[in-house]
Amino acid sequence: MTTTYRVQAYNLSHASENRIHDDATAQRFGFTGGLVPGVEVFAYCCHPAVEKWSRAFLNRGEITAGFQKPVYDGRLATITATPDGDGLRLQVESQGVACASGFARLPAASPDPVILADWQAPSPPESRPKASDASLAPGLWLGTRALEVTPQVLADYLRDVRETAPLYAEQDIAHPGLVLRMCNWLLTQNVVLGPWIHIGSSLRFHGEARLGEALTARGRITGNIDSKGHRMVTIEALVLANDARAVAQVTHEAIWRPRQVAEAGG
Repeated sequence: MTTTYRVQAYNLSHASENRIHDDATAQRFGFTGGLVPGVEVFAYCCHPAVEKWSRAFLNRGEITAGFQKPVYDGRLATITATPDGDGLRLQVESQGVACASGFARLPAASPDPVILADWQAPSPPESRPKASDASLAPGLWLGTRALEVTPQVLADYLRDVRETAPLYAEQDIAHPGLVLRMCNWLLTQNVVLGPWIHIGSSLRFHGEARLGEALTARGRITGNIDSKGHRMVTIEALVLANDARAVAQVTHEAIWRPRQVAEAGG
């Protein structure tokens, strides 16, 4: 049976260094206003999967989401989940526009254990270089500083993504959107970016992120290509709890230099 979930979208990155979330900058790029971050649209997509599979999804589930059109601050977003084979086909619409699509499933088996030695963990630089083909070259490894999962962090994120499921607060579990946000940090803590756009992620959970833990991410750049004038980067990432336990493996994609910036000589 198809289910729907509705959220009044909230742009929690108004003051972000990424000015694509600022109304004035976004309008110069042809958008109506500041974009709600893709990480938060992803967070909305997780709701029906967790509703269906509960904590099992947070421990071994898979979800892919791609963002085609913006969801704007204060606008109603409708997430539709339709059974499809062994999973759920996900669609996000806002103001009659198809904004995102994805697929979620619950594999029968847990993922293979992660070999941490295969994942380098550099510290972010004290002085970040400007984003470029050199600083985002395929093969480079990136790391993040830690995010302490405090009661305030958990509560603030649940409030900001308008999450209605009681599971997270009752069980002291970090929301999947907060886990994915660590992959954005692989970019923002390592290079200085202009306006940039998260365009999609594929995530396989290895376990819950919990209250009292410290989240970090480490990842390797696997692609930096031109697509219709945009420069796009792909990162294969691992999110860890306490630098010891795998929480999720992620393929994370972003436009790090929109063609409008390139055309303006930026």
